[in-house]
Amino acid sequence: MNGPHNQMQFAHDEPQRQRPLRWRDRFAERLLAGSVARVDAGFGRGSLTAIVPGGRAIVLGGRADGPAAHLVLHDWRGLVRLRLSGSVGWFVAWRNGEWSSPDPVQVFALFSANAAQQAQTARARGPLRWWQRMRHAMRANSKAGSRANIAAHYDLGNDFYAAWLDDHMLYSSALFAHTGQGERLEAAQIRKCDAILDRLNLEAGDALLEIGCGWGALGARAIARHGVSYTGLTLSVEQAAHARAIVADRGTIALRDYRDEQGQYDAIVSVEMVEAVGQAYWPTYLDCVARSLKPGGRAALQYIAIDDAIFADYAAGADFIQTYIFPGGCLISESRFAALALDRGLSFDDVRDISADYAETLRQWRVRYDAAVSEGRLPPQFDAQFHAMWRFYLMYCEGGFRGGSIRVAQVTMVRQ
Repeated sequence: MNGPHNQMQFAHDEPQRQRPLRWRDRFAERLLAGSVARVDAGFGRGSLTAIVPGGRAIVLGGRADGPAAHLVLHDWRGLVRLRLSGSVGWFVAWRNGEWSSPDPVQVFALFSANAAQQAQTARARGPLRWWQRMRHAMRANSKAGSRANIAAHYDLGNDFYAAWLDDHMLYSSALFAHTGQGERLEAAQIRKCDAILDRLNLEAGDALLEIGCGWGALGARAIARHGVSYTGLTLSVEQAAHARAIVADRGTIALRDYRDEQGQYDAIVSVEMVEAVGQAYWPTYLDCVARSLKPGGRAALQYIAIDDAIFADYAAGADFIQTYIFPGGCLISESRFAALALDRGLSFDDVRDISADYAETLRQWRVRYDAAVSEGRLPPQFDAQFHAMWRFYLMYCEGGFRGGSIRVAQVTMVRQ
């Protein structure tokens, strides 16, 4: 690598702050020099300052504006884990104390901002890649698989989620009046509900179906605001119990797979549920939307998409989120998903990107989660190791949205 913008730079601490390199550190540094060079070459935007074992500061990237991340690599094994297992190994290394950062969100944002160039860095390789892929395939979203996958995440308990979500128990991106200005999460979540309901042109008495109703807040808002006849679908026993109390006698909550829905509705809403469908079932999901809508009916979706440039690599394995947080999950490729919708006579209109809002939502969730942990408000079965994983998850997702490799958007689909 030659030239001022292509050269890996080394910044040295003052001599008295550095300790002599042990032979093990020298050997590891030479062995992993190629990996460090590849990571550096992939940072077209932003920079990473890393203190490596022995005390030397290595500055990677710096070619163009972007996230400025800092980390301390306490053990070379952390870089080995990243190289072999991608984001899964990077989490294990963080959990084991092999790397730390004053702001891990910036580390994740940096990798996200350079995701197309760092695609191979973030993915497992060799036998570990095949093992992760096989394990993910075993969690496919058949009807039985979907029930198990949903239970694994959403049936952690209503007390768990109530400790750190907003008062309405909404577990999706809020919509802030001005991101970064400290608006309360509760108000921003209601604004999100109203924005997505406004896409449906609802009138009193309309039949509204929600695919993936969560804890019922959106349904309750639709009933109160528009006077609709509401049906909400969920596979989570915990969510259903809470949602039934929220919609009371003005709506129906069904423990039913979307594939078994037989009714027809004036409108459909589905908020961040399609990520739990899986690529193989996108056509089935959109078939359900198309057949469940009356002619001219409208559907409003809020969805999380991953950059099309890295979708193939992403879909070929399993990342940290799919391995530890959302079994069976798969972010959508917007272009592929939109094409499937159009094939079924569903338009794909008025796409609104609200990724900055999700980054702020995740930041506020993390603050609330940390407060719940420190105040002892989370159920006792969740130990320190679980809290570390959950905090990593919230930071990992926030960094993804801040860097731009993943995005959240709302869209209107009309049955032609």
